[in-house]
Amino acid sequence: MFSRLREDLASVRERDPAARSTWEVLTCYPGVHALMFHRLAHAAWTRELFWIGRFVSHISRFLTGIEIHPGATIGRRVFIDHGMGVVIGETAEVGDDCTIYQAVTLGGTSLYRGTKRHPTLGNGVVVGAGAKVLGGFTVGDGARIGSNAVVVKPVPAGRTAVGNPARVIDPERTDARDKAREQKAEQMGFSAYGVTKQMDDPIAKAMHGLLDHAVETDRRIQLLVEQLEKAGVRLDSTIEQSDEFDAQRLSKMVD
Repeated sequence: MFSRLREDLASVRERDPAARSTWEVLTCYPGVHALMFHRLAHAAWTRELFWIGRFVSHISRFLTGIEIHPGATIGRRVFIDHGMGVVIGETAEVGDDCTIYQAVTLGGTSLYRGTKRHPTLGNGVVVGAGAKVLGGFTVGDGARIGSNAVVVKPVPAGRTAVGNPARVIDPERTDARDKAREQKAEQMGFSAYGVTKQMDDPIAKAMHGLLDHAVETDRRIQLLVEQLEKAGVRLDSTIEQSDEFDAQRLSKMVD
């Protein structure tokens, strides 16, 4: 148990630049505390001391804000960063060296007991803040789940899943249209991978980009109207003449 604790502390110091000392990690990181409690709860659960396991898990949730079912399987050197709002279900399996950020849910979509209802994360998986991984499927080794993604299907090893519902990005198989779409989205402020320094919601950024584009389009149209008026072209009279012409054509068709 103490060897695994030393591994946990070392992995946090390696992956979190804010960690200044091992003592700070041991005393001030709720993700580490949640893992310590979970090992006790899981040990009780595997010995069929179900109430004790649930009670220890409940105490851990109260103290850390992280809810890990005692039946879940957690690997070595798992780092739950910040951790508030993290929920890991009963049949979930988390591999070694995974990183899980705050408000992540590893949840189930089935009510049948005794079945695999929750996801399995391979080794080295990164799950961004606010992501939801729902179902009894596997996320492959080294995969990344973007912030606020909702994943309901398997993710191959080494791939990145983003969006709601999540789609898997495969840079090697994107055609010219996909590349152009991704380039345009990047220009509009859309974070394709969802795992950025800002960790902004990609949909919100895309909407903001669309609004900025609309404002710029209105500005250019206004400049064009002003230039036409300076050249002696009155758009109002042009529109009125067009309306009169359309009215005449409609009248002839009715007659």
